[in-house]
Formats: sequence, C-alpha cells, structure tokens
Amino acid sequence: MPSALQHAPTHRRPAGRTKVLSLTAAAVLAAGGLATLAGNAGAADADLLANGGFESGSLTPWSCSAGTGGIVSSGAHSGTYALKGAASASDTAQCGQTVSVQPNTTYSLSAWVQGQYVYLGATGSGVTDPAAWTPGGTNWQQLSASFTTGPSTTSVTVYLHGWYGQGAYLADDVTLTGPGGGSPSTPPTGTPSGTPTGTPTGGPSTPPPNVALPVAPYIDMGAWPTPSMPDMAKAGGVRGYSMGFVTGVGCKASWFNAYDPRTGWAKDQIDALRAAGGDVKLSFGGAAGTELAAACTSVDSLFNEYDAVVNAYDLRYVDYDIEGAAIADTASDDRRSAALAKLQQAHPGLKVSLTLPVLPEGLTRDGVAVVKSARDAGVNLDLVNIMAMDYYRSGTDYGNAAVQAAQSTFGQLKALYPAKTDAQLWAMVGVTPMIGENDDHQIYDQAAAQRLVTFAQQNHLGLLAFWDATRDANACTGGSLAKCTNIPQQPYEFAKIFSRYAG
Repeated sequence: MPSALQHAPTHRRPAGRTKVLSLTAAAVLAAGGLATLAGNAGAADADLLANGGFESGSLTPWSCSAGTGGIVSSGAHSGTYALKGAASASDTAQCGQTVSVQPNTTYSLSAWVQGQYVYLGATGSGVTDPAAWTPGGTNWQQLSASFTTGPSTTSVTVYLHGWYGQGAYLADDVTLTGPGGGSPSTPPTGTPSGTPTGTPTGGPSTPPPNVALPVAPYIDMGAWPTPSMPDMAKAGGVRGYSMGFVTGVGCKASWFNAYDPRTGWAKDQIDALRAAGGDVKLSFGGAAGTELAAACTSVDSLFNEYDAVVNAYDLRYVDYDIEGAAIADTASDDRRSAALAKLQQAHPGLKVSLTLPVLPEGLTRDGVAVVKSARDAGVNLDLVNIMAMDYYRSGTDYGNAAVQAAQSTFGQLKALYPAKTDAQLWAMVGVTPMIGENDDHQIYDQAAAQRLVTFAQQNHLGLLAFWDATRDANACTGGSLAKCTNIPQQPYEFAKIFSRYAG
C-alpha cells in the first residue's frame, strides 16, 4: 500500500454447507399470477444444522429451530410462525419451499416479518439470490425481493433465514408473484407473542448491519506465510482489517496474480472475524500490479469484477487504494466512479472508501479529482482515507504531519461537499500512517500514534488504520521495511494503541 508518493515493494507469493428444509409446495406457478406458499404442519425430523449438532422434532409451518433447545413455538397471532437463527458461524437456520416456475421469467417475493436479521430470498439453477433483509424492530415490516429465472430454470426454493441466533416472526405466508400480477398483501394486525429472542453463539458469513470498523489496519495478504487475521486480531485487540490487495490480470479480479477471489480465498478468516463481532474492508488496487479500473475498458466489465468479489465475500466495505500512475488516469477514474455507483445500486448499504496520497497540505490535485469524479457519478463515499506517510521532506515531524494532513483534507472535503456538516465531514476522513520507519527513512513512532488517536477522539474521524499489521506483529529491527518497523517496539504495540479508538 499506501504511501503518499511512493511505496517499497512487498514480497508476493507465486502466482459450510447450509441445508435447506424443503416443504411440500402449496402452489405451482404455470403462466404466472399470484400464489402463497404455506408449509405443511406435519413436516417432521428436519436436520437443520450443517454440523449435524441438532435434529428437531415436528415443525410448525415455516418454522426452523437451531441450537440445543427444542423447536420454537408458534406465535399467538393468527398466521404467525416463529423462526430462530443459527447456532454456529458456519450455519444459518433456513427453511423454505420448492415451487415450479417458468424459465426466463421475473418473479417477486413478499412477506411480512417482525424481528432481527430476517432474510427472504430464492435460490435455484440460473437464479441469482435476491435476498432482502430487515435489520429488526418491533413493528411489522414487509420484505420484498425479485429474481429472474434462467433459460433452464423449472423450480426455485423460496426461503427464510434467521441469523445470529435472533428470533423472528413471519405473518401470513410468503407471496410469490409472476407475470399477471396479483393484489399486494396487507399488513398483519395484532402483536406477536412476546419479542423474538435468542443468544448468539456465533454468526453467519454476513454480519448484522450495525458492525462498525473505526480501526482497520491494512494487512498485506500476499505476505508469506499468509497472515492469520483472527490470530492477529486477538493478539492486537483490533476487530478487523483492510485486506490488500485485489488487482487485475487483464480485466479479471485477482489476489496479487495468484488467487481468484471468486473462489473465496481466505474467506474462512473473514468468517472467523465476523463471528467474533468484527469485519473486513477489502481493498482493490495498491502500489503493485494493475488496477482493475485501468485493465477493464468498460463500466459494465469493471462492475462485473467488483460485483463478483463483493458477492464472493458478502462484503459490507470496499476500499480503493489509488496511487502511482492510476491516480492520474482520468479515464479509469471516471470508469471506476461509474462502476462504483452501479455497485452501490446493486448492493444498498455498501460502504465505499477511497485511499489516496496526501501531503501535510492535503490531497494532491489528482486526489481531489478522484473524489470529485466519484461525487459527480453519484457514489455515496463513506471515507476518504489518506496515506499519511512518505513525504520525502527531511526534518518533518510525522506525528504532526499526519494530523495536519487530516485537517487539510477536511478543508478540501468541505469545499467538495458544502451541504455536509462538520461532523459529517470529519466522519468521512480516514488516516493511515506507515508505522515505524517510512520508505523515506523518517519515523512514525508510538507517540505519534497516540497523538493521532487523541486527535481522532476529539474530532470523531471515520477511520484509523496503518501500514501494516504484519510489520507491527513482527516487531523487528534491521530488516526489510516489508517485514519490520525498524524501531524499538513490542509485538502488536501499534495495534493496541490504535484499538483504543472507538469512533
């Protein structure tokens, strides 16, 4: 990563099951129309956990159970059934029904639910999962999703998820609508029997929507041996990392020209972080390799690569580390911006950050242009993360320079986003120094890190990070800057300082 103007090369490596309970279909859709899907009350002995830890007894309609208790009782409200979430990080409690559908046809799903982290979706050959979710609450909420069948699709499984050990209620039935329409369902009346409850003992691969990462050090996933993010997080006290870097082999996303992100490489580490209450930011670009926006010649092809990676890792955060020749390539900048706007439309709530070179006086002219391009394309930027490092100015206090660079960037964002409040603008600022010895041999030490944490606490910055976690863990001197900070420190000392920041 990151450096303001230059970066020393890093060493690069050579190039759960979830079981679905299918209940008897209540309707078969022929040419279209509207059908409601209701389960059979007599469905029995459904093995719901991929790890084989629990087998339930008789199930009520559209009901799942997980964990060590019995089945979840039906709610008191007529037509309301209970759904309970998964018991471990690799499982989701999922129940569904299989129905016949027509190929090459668009259908919509609708259901009234109450509870936390309830998901509604459909799966089948040639179907992209259109899952919709609700973050919870005490009121009834209508979930809606749509999907298009493929040329050979003859059936789909409509499902409900209960995740993170949380309870939920389903009112009435799930409505599946095809060509020909149908009347929309009306909100249920009455109150469910109590509030859905549950004690999480793990979690699925996608965390609840309120997971925040005020601290996310960069980690070079191309280092050898491959770093273990869960082990390092536990040792350093941080909740997550900015994983670097996905680049392009031609117009094809790749982990440092070695692994295809579509295979979910290192996802087991991400799942472990999420199960512990954390998450990751996945970073595209960096100092080495070809940035995808330069490799892909159309917005659609670029979007497809970004979208594939987001889907492979169930991402909530994506970061774009733009430096070197890439930052001055206005054509690729505009292509990236258009693709990111499309990506956010496809993934509502996806948080996008731009990581850019900076000087104490602020973003470079090219950096400002990148932010402006994203703004004008309609990208909802979560963060502008500055690489507060490698200024190549002798005698510079790197602790003071990082704070000054943040203040200068705040002023630039104020000009770019005049409608935002100061608090909103500070929340858009992220700061990433290079810990220890920088490439220009200037030093960013522990006192500088503490100074930045104090400044962030005073202004509520959106992100603190550093380059990089492996160097912090090694705590070595006299070695390569790709591996060592080359200053006296204890292992994970910088992580422990930065982890004091809570946003």
